[in-house]
Amino acid sequence: MPYVKIEITREGATPDQKARLIEGVTDLLARELNKNPATTVVVIDEVDLDNWGIGGLPVTQFRRQLQATRDRQAG
Repeated sequence: MPYVKIEITREGATPDQKARLIEGVTDLLARELNKNPATTVVVIDEVDLDNWGIGGLPVTQFRRQLQATRDRQAG
């Protein structure tokens, strides 16, 4: 019984998008590993942006820093 956990930042993924993720992952496991879709579990956890870190920073700060770098490079 496969168990797949998907963690995404809480930024407004719609119920339809989440349903497509669940369906797509289930189909992939069935096709590539011959896993039974009826016993495949997919869980999507949404994490607040301030609880997700990249490069030692909360994602909101990381993105601001990344955008500032892009702005400086552009000109």
